[in-house]
Amino acid sequence: MIGFLFPGQGSQRRGMGEELFDEVPEYSILEPQIDAIVGYSMRRLCQEDTDNKLRETQFTQPCLYVTNALHYYKTIREGLSPRYLAGHSLGEYNALLAAGAFDFMTGLRLVKKRGELMSQAKNGGMAAILGLPASLIKQVLKGSELNSIDIANFNSPSQTVISGSLEDIQQSIPLLERAGAKTCLPLPVSKAFHSHYVADTATEFADFLAPLNFMAPKIPVISNVTASPYPIDNASESIKSLLVRQITHSVNWMQSIQFLINKGVTQFHEIGPGHVLTKLMQQIQQQQTTEELLNIA
Repeated sequence: MIGFLFPGQGSQRRGMGEELFDEVPEYSILEPQIDAIVGYSMRRLCQEDTDNKLRETQFTQPCLYVTNALHYYKTIREGLSPRYLAGHSLGEYNALLAAGAFDFMTGLRLVKKRGELMSQAKNGGMAAILGLPASLIKQVLKGSELNSIDIANFNSPSQTVISGSLEDIQQSIPLLERAGAKTCLPLPVSKAFHSHYVADTATEFADFLAPLNFMAPKIPVISNVTASPYPIDNASESIKSLLVRQITHSVNWMQSIQFLINKGVTQFHEIGPGHVLTKLMQQIQQQQTTEELLNIA
């Protein structure tokens, strides 16, 4: 059984999609409309990025959404068909696109607005914590009265991302290192994504989504928020609610992959630039295999 995984921010790079802009006919047809919506040449920014704009959220999100979509169209044309879909943060929009919840242009408008709003959020910081279980990270933060820090991403058994004020993130790093973290890596972002710090962003995005209507996914899409499929009943309102909640909520990626494994997915294909999700998936699979062996023993 096949599952498609769509990457989010962090997978972007200069030159991404270079081989696809001419190869995938959908792009040649839609290019004028795409550039009109975003207000710049998508092809030129992805290929050249002379001003490092791909590091900026308002540019990253539309560019990565388009690049992921081109990878998807190429993969489908090659004959692969997924039974389940999932996307990491921004990538969830590509999963919903692939499931038929909305069309390409609607998705582009969604991520453009999302990127603009998130880029305007108040300042904060994020850090990737490697080699320390999330449960222990929570204990350290609680014991140190750094309760303003949220868990942004449960990425794998050995990788968790925290999000909060820059001052609190900086204070937490030596504490987590003393608790046994192998690496505490501040991320090159100036916002506290997937935390209560971006609640205003979520509210504004909810207002933007309110008049829109979405279709029920034709293929199960695993929600970052619930680590389970988007509901089919009352699909449009469910999609709006989960996309808004995703902005302030933890990305339950490890739990999402575990759900797919338990459902029988054995082949995972990362549909987009890079191999970030493939590496995380391998870590999750390794832990699951180890636990199964321990249970047998």
